Amino acid sequence: MPSLPTPSTDSSVLLVQLSDSHLFAEADGKLLGMDTCDSLQRVIERVLQEQPQIDLTLATGDLSQDGSEMSYQRFRQLTSAIDAPTRWLAGNHDEIPPMQAACQGSELLEPVIDLGAWRIVMLDSSIPGAVPGFLADSQLELLEHALGEAPQRHHLICLHHHPVSIGCKWMEPIGLRNPDALFAVLDRYPQARAVLWGHIHQEFDQQRGNLRLLASPSTCVQFAPGSQEFQVGSEAPGYRWLRLHADGRLDTGVSRVTGIHFEVDYSVKGY
Repeated sequence: MPSLPTPSTDSSVLLVQLSDSHLFAEADGKLLGMDTCDSLQRVIERVLQEQPQIDLTLATGDLSQDGSEMSYQRFRQLTSAIDAPTRWLAGNHDEIPPMQAACQGSELLEPVIDLGAWRIVMLDSSIPGAVPGFLADSQLELLEHALGEAPQRHHLICLHHHPVSIGCKWMEPIGLRNPDALFAVLDRYPQARAVLWGHIHQEFDQQRGNLRLLASPSTCVQFAPGSQEFQVGSEAPGYRWLRLHADGRLDTGVSRVTGIHFEVDYSVKGY
């Protein structure tokens, strides 16, 4: 089980979440009119300005828009500017074989990471060729095993698809299709502290019993919160930081870049 060192200066650890970058094989590829490579670079620059010591970077799906190996290589190269271990999981736009090829020789796809007093579990909720998500039995078993063998650790569970309603009617059909199965596992383990996802291209923060439920901006185009039909939001690209404390507390926030202006191209289909 990979275990990452805890900084000696503090009992807490700092994580950065980058999500839904939607990179293309072409460096100047655009999603809904936004240059996704440029926006990711700007977000990473902001991370480097604001977070002096990062212990782990999480990439929570849709790293690629076209599923090309080149897009994953580009994501890996850009995020290497952050001097911290990184873990990836797949989203609905990702293609597993090219992603695996780009990760060859690394621990980028290792699903369980021990960090300080915490364990981070990365689940694959993607369905090949489909937009909604589903946690296969193998993923639920991975989660159960990870929780069961480390009762002394606080757990952060990550996936791509939203397991609860976020108040966007058009996104209701494309979330996680078996959220009850996920929560049936988590509800049995009091050390489960938080669930973190991407996919929704917007900020989300709710409490469900002892579980903190969190989602984050995309590093490119945002979706309008509370929208009934598909609608691009006016917020800028951004990232989430998470400070995980040894006593199980979690501090978190979202930071967004400035100075990005683009014309939304609604002719683009296929989200």
